[in-house]
Amino acid sequence: MPDSSHYYLGKAEVYHKNKLTSVAAGTRGFDISSEDLETRFKYEIAYVIAGYEHRPDLISNVFYHTPEYWWLILWYNNIDDPFEGLNIGDQIKIPNI
Repeated sequence: MPDSSHYYLGKAEVYHKNKLTSVAAGTRGFDISSEDLETRFKYEIAYVIAGYEHRPDLISNVFYHTPEYWWLILWYNNIDDPFEGLNIGDQIKIPNI
């Protein structure tokens, strides 16, 4: 196995200023190696616009028609803290699920 690190898409934890602010459990869970990430999930590029900064739930609602996948957007873009990331004009990847 070339890479032993795996990610579980069923759970996401969000930290803000080193304090756990929320935990979410997704409806889909599976292991995927980091080398396999971008080949397994196709994605589209989006830009954060005014009114959507620091709001992964709103971005999820636009692309997935539900706020439920906010954690997937953060995870896929390596964002640990939505209050520091997702600024106006940021380029983000939206995985096609």
